[in-house]
Amino acid sequence: MRSAASSPGETVASIEALGVIAVIRIEDATSLPPIVDALVAGGVRALEVTMTMPGALDALAALRALPADRIVLGAGTVLDAETARLAILAGARFIVAPTRPAGLVEVCHRYGVVAMPGAYTPTEILAAAEAGADLVKVFPAGGLGPGYLKELRGPLPHLRLVPTGGITADSVGAFLAAGAVAVGVGGALLERDAVARGDYARITAQARRLVAAIGAARGGTRDG
Repeated sequence: MRSAASSPGETVASIEALGVIAVIRIEDATSLPPIVDALVAGGVRALEVTMTMPGALDALAALRALPADRIVLGAGTVLDAETARLAILAGARFIVAPTRPAGLVEVCHRYGVVAMPGAYTPTEILAAAEAGADLVKVFPAGGLGPGYLKELRGPLPHLRLVPTGGITADSVGAFLAAGAVAVGVGGALLERDAVARGDYARITAQARRLVAAIGAARGGTRDG
C-alpha cells in the first residue's frame, strides 16, 4: 500500500480503502517492530507514529525499509512545520497534527505528502479544508460522536473527515455511516496492558476485530 513514490492522491486512496489509521503512542521505540507486525497481521496497515515517542524519527526511518506493499507510513502529533519536514525526510507519507500548525499544509505539499491537520469546530474544520488539507482529523471525536459528523456534512458534504479519539470496533460503523472516510484509533488497538506485557496476539486480535467491523459497516467483509 505504500511506496516512496506514492502521490498524495494515492496515499489518501490507500487510507480511505483501509478505513483505519493506527495511532501508535508508546514509550519505547524498541517495541515498535513487533507492534507493527501485530497490527499488519490483523489487517491494520496505515500507521501513524506519534512524535511524542522518544526516537520517533529513527523509528520512522527504520519502518521506511519495510516492503512497499506492506504499510502506509505516517507521522502524528506533529506540532510545527519543521517537525513535519523532518518526519517526511524520515519516510512519512502523511502528516497528522492535533491542530493546524502554521506552515504545516504548505510543507507537506512542497514534499508531495498528505497533510491531515486537526480541527474541532465547524469553523476550524472548514478553515483546514480551505487551507488545502487533504484530510481533516476531527479531534477529539469521542465526545462529539458520529451524529456530529452527520450534521456537519449536511451543509458541507465535500469534507473528507478522519475522526480520531475514543473510537472502538463497536462505534466505528456509526462513524463511517456518518460520513467519515476513515478513522484514527489508538487505545482500542494498542491497549496499555497488552503493550506492557508484549501481548502481540492481543493486538492482532483487536486489529482483526476492528477491520471486521469496518468491513461489516461497508457492506462486505475484510480480513488481514
